[in-house]
Amino acid sequence: PPQARATSTQLALGNLSTITPGATPTALFQFASPTLLPPGFATLTITPVQAGTAAATIQASSPMPQFGTNPPTGKIVYTCFVNQIDQICLMNADGSGRKQLTNFDTTSFYASLSPDGQTIYFSHKGATFDIYSMNTRGKEMRRLAGGIGALYAPERSPADEKIVFTNETGGTQQIWTMRLDGKNPHALTQGPEDIDPTYSPDGMLIAFTSARTGQRQLYVMERDGSNIHQITNLPDMGGGGSWSPGARKLAFYVGPVGDRNIYVINADGTGLVRLTNGGDNLGPSWSPDGEWIAFTSFRDGNNEIYIMRADGTNVTRLTNNPSSDWQPRWGQ
Repeated sequence: PPQARATSTQLALGNLSTITPGATPTALFQFASPTLLPPGFATLTITPVQAGTAAATIQASSPMPQFGTNPPTGKIVYTCFVNQIDQICLMNADGSGRKQLTNFDTTSFYASLSPDGQTIYFSHKGATFDIYSMNTRGKEMRRLAGGIGALYAPERSPADEKIVFTNETGGTQQIWTMRLDGKNPHALTQGPEDIDPTYSPDGMLIAFTSARTGQRQLYVMERDGSNIHQITNLPDMGGGGSWSPGARKLAFYVGPVGDRNIYVINADGTGLVRLTNGGDNLGPSWSPDGEWIAFTSFRDGNNEIYIMRADGTNVTRLTNNPSSDWQPRWGQ
């Protein structure tokens, strides 16, 4: 048709007047009116249906969201599925500057940024899953810990030179801690299913998910593993706790696979609020300024990284890839 119409990832280009058979890609189309990209889109993929006609599929790619005033700041580290292998990727919090940092032959995932935003900690599969660090350029890579179990979800303390992580060994998952150099690894909890640890912004508390009472729930403890107390009492609890600045609230996800949603709750267990409604959402991570929450969603048919305001409004997709992008963690 003379007017190319758009889907959610396509756009109208104006009146297509002709398609030139055999032309080079840059000379394939002539337009009767100017071709305008929508705000934030950098490139087009134009696939002719039949040479010599005006029928074509027109695909916009490389979304660059427009945020206006008070845009998101900092960086987001995440897992990107590249050539059938999970790797570590990094981007600016507005979706720009996306880059792949690792290029391993085996899985790397569960990454987080240090409080100063200079170092990335992640889990990488060798003989088992070990904990590694690198800088935000993907350089100065170091293996910090391994050989004590399958180690996941490392995160550095804002208060001292410690790293907290999940250790799966002997069929039990526990929260462990160690020094930054990997020395003195030891358990803080006894399991049997304690996962997803994350420090409060001041480093004094650790939130984690546990099935210690038979049903998975969100818990908080002191950084030395003492004073464990339950925060939620919900069916189909997922996990992925993330603290707001000031440690006043926690974000997490709830629901069966395929229908998970992001919630926030006060740190004392009151004030439960659901922020998303459908789309299978998980892995929330609060921005350092408390204005935004990053998360993974399947709402557009593929796992992608999104952000939204802390009240659930202004949902914006940051990634747009044929393979999965997931596990976002926000940092400076």
